[in-house]
Amino acid sequence: MERADIDLWHALLLDRVQKGERIPHEAHVRLRRQGLVEGRYPQTILSGVVARSTDTAARHIRARGLSETFYRELVLSLVREHGPVDRTQVDDLLLSKLPDVLTERQKRTKVSNTLRALVHRDLIENRGTRRHPRWFPVEKTKAP
Repeated sequence: MERADIDLWHALLLDRVQKGERIPHEAHVRLRRQGLVEGRYPQTILSGVVARSTDTAARHIRARGLSETFYRELVLSLVREHGPVDRTQVDDLLLSKLPDVLTERQKRTKVSNTLRALVHRDLIENRGTRRHPRWFPVEKTKAP
């Protein structure tokens, strides 16, 4: 309520977002244009600006999640230092670090996408089966 440009209706909507309640799509669009919320509808979270002013910055980062690069580096470190690794080990590493707003299915999809990104960048490879993957680091051979 420190900002005079936010009316009572918007303040109530922000309160609902902070509590994790769903808001109407039109309200989400309006608040997003004002830079007060972020995220894809219906998983709306307070923006960094609002989180800073309400001293909920740590909660904002947990809800928003970390960068894709961070997740890829974690998996790459796991595979390089402890490889070969299976999907269970990758899940153990990443699932607890993914945003709280994601469902369990969304988290598993995110892990799959992270693994796929590392494969496409030729950093890891699966030498197991699709059902029982075994992730190995890709050995870079030097050209003669």
